[in-house]
Amino acid sequence: MSEFAFELELCAALEDGEYGDSVVARQLGGSVADPGGRILDIVCVESGPEFADRVAITGETIPGAAIESAIGTGRARFWKDAFDCHTERARRIVERACEIGFFARERRGGRDYVRQVARYPDWYGRIVGIENKPDLGTPGDLEAQLRTDASLGLVDEAILATESYVTRAHLNRIPEVIGVWRFFPESGDLEVIREPTPLPVSEPGIELLAEHPGRTEIAVVSAAEKARARRRLAERAYGKGWRTYAFPDCGACEPTTDRDETLPYCTWKECVVDPASECGAACGGFEAVETPDIDLEAERERRTSWVADPGGARRQSGLDRFL
Repeated sequence: MSEFAFELELCAALEDGEYGDSVVARQLGGSVADPGGRILDIVCVESGPEFADRVAITGETIPGAAIESAIGTGRARFWKDAFDCHTERARRIVERACEIGFFARERRGGRDYVRQVARYPDWYGRIVGIENKPDLGTPGDLEAQLRTDASLGLVDEAILATESYVTRAHLNRIPEVIGVWRFFPESGDLEVIREPTPLPVSEPGIELLAEHPGRTEIAVVSAAEKARARRRLAERAYGKGWRTYAFPDCGACEPTTDRDETLPYCTWKECVVDPASECGAACGGFEAVETPDIDLEAERERRTSWVADPGGARRQSGLDRFL
């Protein structure tokens, strides 16, 4: 089984089981000092006390800069005065926040003023990061990735998920604080080999940037920087989810009907496939058809507490018309 298929099967199992009340997402940035330097395969964001208030705002990711701006829920402010960044970037942030319904806009004296439609809620709790490596015989950069997760402490718990039989030698090669799961995609069963140790998310962390013979480049990340990065990670997970693929225009690829009805299953290969890299005219089982109409958002909405359009989002005219 490919890592992509393993990842989708695990996401479906988590959403249908232990993390059914959480937000499950995949392929999200898990670094701070070096954006994009660490990508977390799966992120599970547990619901906080005001999760329902977050659901009521928008199904999209709220931009971090909009949350951190000086725009609140009370009196509307002139948008240019509320951001400490370049005007063009501020304009894009305001436009996006208005588009998804987090900001409301009004005109005064020929200028745009904005305010939050609702206070940003305390909606998420623990964040769990999962690294997928179905075959431990080809570990790649696994040890370095898990050492980064352990020393940075951006997520509350970090876990390695594999299909391989886990030996004592495997456990000795990764940080002791990293949990280990053995996942069986065909049945959806999950065996806990080692429980994860909670990471110090409220303390400064060490991010590994690069390793060279005889030396390692690092960055010290403050607790405040981690807190901002955690909020942005949770927001990105909420807006993105894990069904981020598209079905190919091939009759051999159809949704599964066992645990999740939107996994791309190839009847020719008899397995879940990655449509972006495995499907196309070059495949021996390719059957050209019209691209199937499969609503991935509807499936997410049916299975979770996430709501695609809670009714508060308002499409508004762009700022360009006023500048």
